[in-house]
Amino acid sequence: MAWRQLFLISCLSAVVLLSILREGTAVSVGTRRLAGQEVQEGVEEKIFMQESDALNFLKKRGKRSPRSREKVNAEKRLKLQADELRREHHEEQRNEFENFVEEQNDEHEERSREAIEQWRQWHNDGLYPSYLYNRHHI
Repeated sequence: MAWRQLFLISCLSAVVLLSILREGTAVSVGTRRLAGQEVQEGVEEKIFMQESDALNFLKKRGKRSPRSREKVNAEKRLKLQADELRREHHEEQRNEFENFVEEQNDEHEERSREAIEQWRQWHNDGLYPSYLYNRHHI
């Protein structure tokens, strides 16, 4: 019977000890929760901006509201600059192509002139004009 009493006393002491520990952990978790909330509030202050800053941030031009003159002028300047760059690029490309075509034509004329010279030398019979096709037959 003594062992039953010993077992009952140990179970009872274990229940009392666990209940005390559970209350202690709840209190410690509660303080941690409060500390966590304070830390969270500090993080929220870092993440979220002040109301005045938020209003200024959201105070942007709507889709249908008119743009300011400065923005319109800046956009026009950017468009004009882009057009000028595009125009210069096309002019440069056109000049390069014209130079290429001119060189090709010069080479073609040179080859043609050499061929005509060779033909003239080959068909020269000492008469004037020296062209075979210009010879007058009487």
